[in-house]
Amino acid sequence: MKILALDTATEALSVSLALDERQIDRYVELDRGHAELLLPMVEEVLAEGGIALPSLDAIAFGRGPGGFTGVRLAASVVQGLAFGADIGVVPVSNLEAVAYRTAQTAPGVSRILVANDARMREVYWAWYSADGLLVSLDGDERVDAPGAVAVAVPRSGTWAAAGRGLRAWPELAERCRAAGATVHPDLLPRASEVLALARPRVAAGRILDPALALPVYVRDRVAEPAK
Repeated sequence: MKILALDTATEALSVSLALDERQIDRYVELDRGHAELLLPMVEEVLAEGGIALPSLDAIAFGRGPGGFTGVRLAASVVQGLAFGADIGVVPVSNLEAVAYRTAQTAPGVSRILVANDARMREVYWAWYSADGLLVSLDGDERVDAPGAVAVAVPRSGTWAAAGRGLRAWPELAERCRAAGATVHPDLLPRASEVLALARPRVAAGRILDPALALPVYVRDRVAEPAK
């Protein structure tokens, strides 16, 4: 299985390449400059892996929610690469990527709340079940003020809260901690988790046409409203 994965939805810029059991990863955090670094990073991992784009089985990417510019960048670059190489794409939720990373970081948790920083005094958030397979509990990704995030204590098992939204909003982290969660406020989505989530989808043939490499914003507003 040969898959390229990339993510630019947050301050993290990352690229991962799977060549069967071998994996090549690149990761950096930066305030800006994702567009200038993304393609050179892609070229670097492909060169290190000794593989050309048309030989890949698919390209996976973090499709959001996340920063408007970053999510749009990932989708547009993936579309261009996939059309040019005549291969399909696998969109992966950035919230799901953080949930997957949390499940690996804190094995044994039964529920995971992900809260990524959405700026504009809001967070992107969703709940996941981590009992075996990672499953979205309600299939809905939201953007809300931190105080509106539902902190529901599971009836059984342990749970975790994760994502940079918890670092941006300590009061949300404290609400989770008071409700019994282990808190992981420094986690960002990475291409390595996007890749891990894409593997079974590629194996099952759940590969989309490049035209469907579309960003998911959740929030329509892209600028701070005037007061």
